[in-house]
This record gives sequence, C-alpha cells and structure tokens, in this order.
Amino acid sequence: MNLQPLLEKSARDHSHLCPRQILGVRLGLAGMKALGFESPPDKKQLLVITETDGCFADGLSAATNCSVGHRTLRVEDYGKAAAVFVDVKTGRAVRVAPALDIRQRACAYESDESRHYFAQMEAYKIMPDEEMFTVIEVHLAASIESILSSPGMRITCDMCGEEIMNEREVHQNEMNLCHTCARGGYYHVKQNVISSIGLYPQ
Repeated sequence: MNLQPLLEKSARDHSHLCPRQILGVRLGLAGMKALGFESPPDKKQLLVITETDGCFADGLSAATNCSVGHRTLRVEDYGKAAAVFVDVKTGRAVRVAPALDIRQRACAYESDESRHYFAQMEAYKIMPDEEMFTVIEVHLAASIESILSSPGMRITCDMCGEEIMNEREVHQNEMNLCHTCARGGYYHVKQNVISSIGLYPQ
C-alpha cells in the first residue's frame, strides 16, 4: 500500500505530521497484514484497540479506517504505542508493538541526521516491518460480543437516572447501575453543586 496518502490523511486530520503518527500508520498496516488484510476490510470486520491516544491513534485511524465514531477503534489508555487488531468474523486477534529499541534502530537508518526527531520521521517511513515491530497472537479478556454489544440497547441507571448505552450497565443488588454509581468513576461531584442551576453565567 502507498504510504504517502495515508501520511497526508493523518497529517490533515491532526494538523501536522510527527514520528508517532507515522509509527501509527505503519503499525496499523502491519496489524492488518498480520490478519491477512491488504487494505481496510468492509462492514466493521476489523476492530482495533489502541493502548494510547493522541498522534499515534490518528495514524492508526488513517491506516485502518477505524474510528471511535464507528465503534471500530477503542482506546484502552495504557500509555503504550501498541494496538490489538481483531478480525471480528473469525475472532483472531494479534497485538502489534514497536521493537523495544526502535528509536535506536531509526537513528541507525538515518545516521546522517543528528536530530533524533527527524531521523525517526524518515526512518519510520522505510524501515522493514520485521525491524520495527513485534507481532504476537492474543486472546481478548472479554468476548467480542460483549465488547461490541448490540445496537440500540439502552437502559436507565436505577440510581442516577442517566441512560446507559451498549450494554454497559452493572447488575448489582438487583439494580441496573452505571459504572460510576456501581464502582466509582473518573470524577467526583462537588458537594456544593447539586444541580446545573447557577453553573452558567447570565
């Protein structure tokens, strides 16, 4: 596959091009190749779970056509520039990660460039997959069905009353609860703010 249009797509969506985007594009292509896809498959057959967000995820999206909006790109933020690629039809999954010394290898490829950033920019475009990445077969901790859920599924949290989509409710003490009510969330409500009244300037 021609790399340049994918790099241009990623740069357009991100407003610039950087080494991590190029890495994401290359890793996305390598992940698809490992599953036997020469180009992005149709009909949501490919699920990509990225282990970080940001520039790397933009590169992945450009290469695979997977996106959060289409529910084909998931973010499990472990702070790692790696991703799992799942063939939804067969259930086969592979994890692709950069070689541990990929930056040093990149600098060796571009030995005339003393600036590491620009050495990586150029080397990541031309390095062979086998020198850039490790590819291993993996099994998902949850079933594909539970990850994807069923379209149109909605339920109301018995505690806060908010709608829960995509079968993400937690069944606890004979109640249907959202994750925040059941297990705590990523935010805490300030005790002195109990409604939206007064939050917005007049």
